[in-house]
Amino acid sequence: MTVLYVLAVWSSAEAQSKLTLEQLTQKIDAEFSKQTGVFAVAFKDLTTGKELLIREREVFHAASTMKTPVMIEVYKQVAEHKLALSDSITIKTEFKSLADNSPYHLRALEDSDTAIYKHVGTKRTLASLVYDMIIVSSNLATNLVIERVGAHNVTQTMRDLGAKDIEVLRGVEDSKAFAEGLNNTTTAYDLMLIFDKLATGKVVSADASKAMIATLLDQKFNSAIPAKLPKDVRVAHKTGSLTGVRHDSGIVFLPDGRKYVLVLLSKGIKEDALVSDAMATVSKFIYQYVTQ
Repeated sequence: MTVLYVLAVWSSAEAQSKLTLEQLTQKIDAEFSKQTGVFAVAFKDLTTGKELLIREREVFHAASTMKTPVMIEVYKQVAEHKLALSDSITIKTEFKSLADNSPYHLRALEDSDTAIYKHVGTKRTLASLVYDMIIVSSNLATNLVIERVGAHNVTQTMRDLGAKDIEVLRGVEDSKAFAEGLNNTTTAYDLMLIFDKLATGKVVSADASKAMIATLLDQKFNSAIPAKLPKDVRVAHKTGSLTGVRHDSGIVFLPDGRKYVLVLLSKGIKEDALVSDAMATVSKFIYQYVTQ
């Protein structure tokens, strides 16, 4: 009887100590309240279906998170036999502004991928451009890919997937379009939705979803969602940043086979490093909630 009583007390204490979604939301709000800016969170546990949503429908400049939708469009058009991953594309730096069709150029100084600029005039496969677009967030590779698949097609595919608010209007570094407010935009909810579908093999096909996840798992920028997670936790994700903006979005794979989607968006921020650290802390809170 004594043993049973002790076990009952222990079980009761354990149940009481488990964090609820409401308590988790409060912890996340408290963490982000330490920073200047506006933050959105979308979390979905793909095992239980439970969600945590904070400003999930608020519109943010997409920054480089739009590169995931662009990759999805590539795989869609490959499935439709409109192009092939083995297709060759000539590397160039000149593109047309969405604002007025005037030419603008991308420069290595403004790109996280400088290596590609050494190969202007040569050809690269579409597959390699997509890979660099995701893992090192290559702006030049992105513009070359968008020019091939069409920004409007990317947005339409997002609509077909149920993402109602993601807008992909153009490539990157188009300063005239930026000045006119012609920007790629997203919401945390829509990014959660497309990563949910990727994680469950429902984007284009199971094989295509698996291939896209493999690319996302090779992400080189890991200062947010993965930063404070155990080494045996894998994260397939895409980041995004520009002045005043820092994002991360993806799928977290636990060693026991469970997985969840997490999207963290920000705008109006002042300190990139501090915000990245806060996002890493929030990611750790989510992980602790899932694994408690």
